[in-house]
Amino acid sequence: MAPERESVRTERTPAGATATGRPRARLDQPRPPRRRILPEYDPEAFGRLSERIARFIGTGRFLVWMTVVIIVWMLWNVSVPRDLRFDEYPFIFLTFALSLQASYAAPLILLAQNRQDDRDRVNLEQDRKQNERSIADTEYLTREIAALRIGLGEVATRDWIRSELQDMVKELEDRQDGHRGHAVFPAERSRGRDADDR
Repeated sequence: MAPERESVRTERTPAGATATGRPRARLDQPRPPRRRILPEYDPEAFGRLSERIARFIGTGRFLVWMTVVIIVWMLWNVSVPRDLRFDEYPFIFLTFALSLQASYAAPLILLAQNRQDDRDRVNLEQDRKQNERSIADTEYLTREIAALRIGLGEVATRDWIRSELQDMVKELEDRQDGHRGHAVFPAERSRGRDADDR
């Protein structure tokens, strides 16, 4: 009987949320990259390119070159023989080219402006934080200087000590002049006072 039980043993299948048939993803490893239908592009590189184009469009050089191209285009299609003309008088192809250029230039300029606004916002935030730190440092230094001034008010300066010594010398000279006939030193005077007090 025991051997039959061993042969009948079946494999246990997980039940509940783990009962799905798909392989379990490991959480300690990154997922493999997914295949994308649309091509990927670097938004930073595209933004830098749009800023370059917008800067070039905003220069006088671009306006001069565009004016030269339009004048040459119009002169060519008016003055050369009909067989060599590629855009007749209403200049429909020129109008199409200019409108196409304008339709691409406007979003590129807006994209460049948005990127500049983002940079300005970050710079303003950094400036604000720097100003807050500078104000905090200034307040701290102001408190320290005030504490030093208060502390220096209690410290004897060289000029104060000199004036005190000069006052004591004057006082001693005055006492000496008053008691010229009888020189009494401060120690003797204190002894005499002590005797009188007794």
